[in-house]
Amino acid sequence: MKIINTNQLILASKSPRRKELLTCAGISFSIVHGTFDEGSIPLSSPGTYVKRIAEGKAKEVSLLHPDNWVLGADTIVLIDNKILEKPKSEAEAFQMLKLLSGNIHQVLTGYFVCCKIKNSSFSETITTEVIFKDLDDEEINWYIRTKEPFGKAGAYAIQGLGSRFVKSINGSYSNVVGLPVCEVVELLKKESVLNNGEDDKLD
Repeated sequence: MKIINTNQLILASKSPRRKELLTCAGISFSIVHGTFDEGSIPLSSPGTYVKRIAEGKAKEVSLLHPDNWVLGADTIVLIDNKILEKPKSEAEAFQMLKLLSGNIHQVLTGYFVCCKIKNSSFSETITTEVIFKDLDDEEINWYIRTKEPFGKAGAYAIQGLGSRFVKSINGSYSNVVGLPVCEVVELLKKESVLNNGEDDKLD
């Protein structure tokens, strides 16, 4: 097992986007990849659903590192009360993008922070509204051929080539990427997980 300084936040995520977002925000952290089965969480209200997946990810890693604060997160795309997760095929990616075309959808990220030894945890779900332009089939097929839709909730990456589809957003941009950084940092500070110092080291 990787030895981690007990004063360091752990990100329980394989997402390179979440890693980059926290790094750019100046947060000191380590990464531990868990094996939590997201399929074990039954569908419920979208806000609760993403928080429960985030909770499962964080708690699994927290068992291995009980002295550390652990951050788990999960992101979904919601349109007309239908949850869009990561496409499993080109056909599914096409269907998702066709559904988003010319419409308004919501991106929800649930996050969960816990420390086992302190028996403490807190969580929140942040929602951002996104408006897509109209997409024709040729543009959708081109985008699918780039392979960018795969591994992305809703089959697009706002920080990548998918940015050309987004007319406007209402809310946190980083939330659409995969983690509402401003809200996460503010809550970590409020709960005394982070100091107010320049390096944002943990207490």
